[in-house]
Amino acid sequence: MPVELLTTTEMADADRLAAASGIASMSLMEAAGAAVARVAARRLHAAGGRRAAVFCGPGNNGGDGYVAARLLREFGFDVRVATLVPGSRLKGDAAEAAHRWNGDVENTHGLALNDTDLIVDALFGAGLRRDLEDEAKRAVETIDEWGRATGRPIIAVDVPSGLDGTSGQIRGACVHATETVTFFRLKPGHLLLPGRTYCGHPTLAEIGIPTSVLDEIAPKTFINEPGLWHHALHLPQLGGHKYTRGHAVVVSGRMPETGAARLAARGALRAGAGLVTVASPRDALTAHAVSLTAIMVREANGPAALAKLLADPRKNGVVLGPGLGVGEETCALVEIALAPSCGTKPRAHVLDADALTSFAGHPERLFAAIQASDGPVVLTPHEGEFARLFGSLREGAKIERAREAARISGATIVLKGADTVVADPDGRAAIARNAPAWLGTAGAGDVLAGMIGGLLAQGMLGFDAAAAAVWMHGEAAKRFGPGLISEDLPEMLPQVWAQLIADPNAMTFRT
Repeated sequence: MPVELLTTTEMADADRLAAASGIASMSLMEAAGAAVARVAARRLHAAGGRRAAVFCGPGNNGGDGYVAARLLREFGFDVRVATLVPGSRLKGDAAEAAHRWNGDVENTHGLALNDTDLIVDALFGAGLRRDLEDEAKRAVETIDEWGRATGRPIIAVDVPSGLDGTSGQIRGACVHATETVTFFRLKPGHLLLPGRTYCGHPTLAEIGIPTSVLDEIAPKTFINEPGLWHHALHLPQLGGHKYTRGHAVVVSGRMPETGAARLAARGALRAGAGLVTVASPRDALTAHAVSLTAIMVREANGPAALAKLLADPRKNGVVLGPGLGVGEETCALVEIALAPSCGTKPRAHVLDADALTSFAGHPERLFAAIQASDGPVVLTPHEGEFARLFGSLREGAKIERAREAARISGATIVLKGADTVVADPDGRAAIARNAPAWLGTAGAGDVLAGMIGGLLAQGMLGFDAAAAAVWMHGEAAKRFGPGLISEDLPEMLPQVWAQLIADPNAMTFRT
């Protein structure tokens, strides 16, 4: 399945490259309109409906709508068309599509909808970059209000009108679609919030653009699915042993904040690390010892003791932050862990929660330590922690904020949420779409930090480990279902692993 996501600029490049290869742009519009018509016909048949209204805009999105209207009429449906602009003002393929409709066209504000069974929203496509106003906004609101009042289907062409296809932001008003038919590749706005909540069911249609255009476009935004990182998983080998699978260390805070470290440690172990050790302050040793079995506990009472523990080169992955406490001692622990590993194999690091907040007043100190480190570093902030660490990046599209944070810090960024974005300093970014609502529970982020640490300890690179852990985390929550608490997540990972090993393609995003 295609994991690439195309920005609106990249999609325009795909159209241009297809035309340069000899594919007529009008044939692409005909194929797009036909895909929309098929989806609309399926919906009408399922509901026993016969009457469709197609709202067409001033550009190629409107042209797709005219094609869909013509084909729906040929299928035998009663079709009416409304437009924001007269056909005489259309240009290029859109003008030709309007000419081929050869039927009545009404104004968007004059079309009666009381007997309509389905609406095709072809007003504005993914390239909308400014807020809707006046008649355009009223048309979008009319469609949306009709859908809410009747519960009948709205089929959006490319994106629901009002949605910025690159950022996922709403431009003044937006249609809540029942199904969105998009072309060649999904757009980031189909996955990013709030846009994802407006798209309904996304359907991807191939319209004749050759996949070879991606070689020149070289997209760097992806759906976070196994097809993106499955090749990088380090699966156990028959001749291996626990040390070949890595040794992750989770640094614990003091009493009574010890549960978060244990959650992270369990996540690391279930993610596949061969060994996991909790590095514990002296006052928390007993609490850990009575709660852990397969996970080891070692005393590390302060920065100097942690440095001594990490002198063992086999300890190649470190997780800091869950329940660690906010303050100067945490900053010192982070700097000790990030210090270059003196000629031995580089260590990997995950910094979460308190390990991030402790640097809120002086983020440049953290970034300097990251850039001096000789191993991969992954930061896992939620939006609040992100704002405290990257205050200048509070505004704008989530994916671009995460990318810029990765560039500034030199670390892989996991900007958490229902649409978690993983961004790497090299510009790659992946958007998750498999996190269920019940994953928002106390401790879930601690488990995720541990899972990333466990995959890093096995030798995965930062971006691959972070993306894989985010997807596995969401899949584990989906498999458990409602009622999930954070302790359940590691225990669902064997099922996720079994499916990844048996058939990785069975769990990829299907269109």
